[in-house]
Amino acid sequence: MDQVAFRQLWRRFAELIHENREVLNDLDAAIGDADHGSNMDRGLGKVVEAFNANSEASLHADAKLVGMTLMSTVGGASGALWGSGMLKFSTVLPDAAVVEWSGFIDALDAFVEALSKRGQAVVGDKTMMDVFLPAMTELRDSVDVQEGSEEIVVALAEHAKGWSDATRDLVARRGRAAYLGERSIGHIDPGSVSAALWFQALADTVRDQVS
Repeated sequence: MDQVAFRQLWRRFAELIHENREVLNDLDAAIGDADHGSNMDRGLGKVVEAFNANSEASLHADAKLVGMTLMSTVGGASGALWGSGMLKFSTVLPDAAVVEWSGFIDALDAFVEALSKRGQAVVGDKTMMDVFLPAMTELRDSVDVQEGSEEIVVALAEHAKGWSDATRDLVARRGRAAYLGERSIGHIDPGSVSAALWFQALADTVRDQVS
């Protein structure tokens, strides 16, 4: 992945979050503060603004910029998780404009590990980790595949939506939703939806790069 594609990924993620802002807020209203969509939309809008104001950078610098921006502009746990995760992500990326597919996966692996440590969540806890953890399992299996295989990332985006949808049947064990206990059943976790949208943005970006 090169710097142009990396920025395109985050711009596309910002578009998808903006398009689904009210859906995310409605999901969050059932088990949280009703502001997940608005918070993510605001933060990602600031990421796009930061990209527009910083034309010369590297993948490492861009990822760090994303992390710092999300941490300072997205409220609640989402800002801390996405922000700190992207800062860890940036430490694995090179101070260059291009990274091999395997290097990108290594960086994403570091991101997910940071999320896991900070949030103390595992698969089944009804969080964004219900998407990110199984996604990393699939991506590790693709490390030897040519960079940006459209087939892999399109399938991954579809699986990510399925994993997110499956949180509807789970009891929340982490975050504000955990206070609801059994009452959280029947509601999709909004954080898992935004995570799935990130993988959709990745698929859209790879599709555009190979078309």
